[in-house]
Amino acid sequence: MLLEGQSVNEKNHLTIGGCDSVELCEKYGTPLYVIDEDVVRGHCRLYKGAIDKCYDGKGLIFFASKALCVKAVVKMVQSEGLGVDVVSGGELYTALAAGMEPEKICMHGNNKTDDEIDYAVKSGVGRIVVDNVPELEKIDKAAAKYGVKQKILFRIKPGIDAHTHNFIMTGQIDSKFGFALETGEAEDAVLKVLEYENLVVGGVHCHVGSQIFESEPFKEAAKVLIDFIANIKEKSGYEMAELNLGGGYGVTYTEKDDPIRFDKYIEEVSVVVKAVCEEKGVALPFIMMEPGRSIVGTAGVTLYTVGAVKEIPNIRKYVSVDGGMCDNPRYILYQSEYTALAANKAGDEKTEKVTIAGKCCESGDLVGENMALQSVEAGDIIAVLTTGAYNYSMASNYNRVCRAAMVAVKNGESRLIVKRESYEDLVRNDI
Repeated sequence: MLLEGQSVNEKNHLTIGGCDSVELCEKYGTPLYVIDEDVVRGHCRLYKGAIDKCYDGKGLIFFASKALCVKAVVKMVQSEGLGVDVVSGGELYTALAAGMEPEKICMHGNNKTDDEIDYAVKSGVGRIVVDNVPELEKIDKAAAKYGVKQKILFRIKPGIDAHTHNFIMTGQIDSKFGFALETGEAEDAVLKVLEYENLVVGGVHCHVGSQIFESEPFKEAAKVLIDFIANIKEKSGYEMAELNLGGGYGVTYTEKDDPIRFDKYIEEVSVVVKAVCEEKGVALPFIMMEPGRSIVGTAGVTLYTVGAVKEIPNIRKYVSVDGGMCDNPRYILYQSEYTALAANKAGDEKTEKVTIAGKCCESGDLVGENMALQSVEAGDIIAVLTTGAYNYSMASNYNRVCRAAMVAVKNGESRLIVKRESYEDLVRNDI
């Protein structure tokens, strides 16, 4: 299985964005994250084109930067007309450092610190998504301090089961995120904040989960939130003008994954949004969405060098690589499945089932088990596909392993966008 922007050249090597993956390893070393810039930009254009078409230009796509928060990627999405969703002071700092317009930044977080709230308001972020009642007081206080009217959105738990992993389900009532509808908590909070002097209620937000392959959860969430907008209008006379439907669109990790085209999601949901707005007697809101994985996921490949091959007869074959849970913790967290291939033997048939093991001192440090792979030996290069999202972002220095470098590729050219950490970097903050 090869994905968009990938092919096999005359040397039988995997190419990414026109670049020979083996040559990339020779130039930059391994482990190495590779991001295909054309794929990222193509996904941005697909999203922006769809939301502009379906909502007559009255919408905005925010890139969920937690998926891959580096300056070069923020610059890519900004130049394609997208905003950025951030969930911490560090992500906000990165977005601003990359030149993102503050008004096109949406600040999230279920437990924002006082400093993060102050930083967001002072920086002029366009929207802050409120997760709980104590945040209202903090944001109001910060807005008064800087003499601004801060726009906020309320994060709502719509009670939708998105049929995904429990760790990435975020829309049901038993979630650390947002205000519950069933208890009246959400209604009470919105009605209360309408009396605040320094806050402007923009609208509501939800996020039902991640890696979702059907449009129904998004349709159901839209119905619930529009009904809530109508309810608040009836109770207070105030009509919220913005609706943020979050992200969570699924991508291809293995051949069994069958995601819907991202523009199809938007089109199908827009039909429901318009119909429910008409039924409930509310104006069509300004629509926002926050894709992250679906913009950068399949654009990323991680390249490793095989260090050893260890076969335990009648049990399994271990292929050990020079990375693992430090650059991709998703297997140890979620048992996430990936597609791998020998990048220097890319056109050969996959004849073996192997467990790709990382180098950390943990028995659970695996990239995957029972993975189809070509016959490999020490020195071969292994490519793991669809690692653009939540790999670098979740990387660590466990075992004092240096974080990997990252390059962007386009039209056969490569450029370094994140330097490989050094041992000196590891001790920089030690005292």
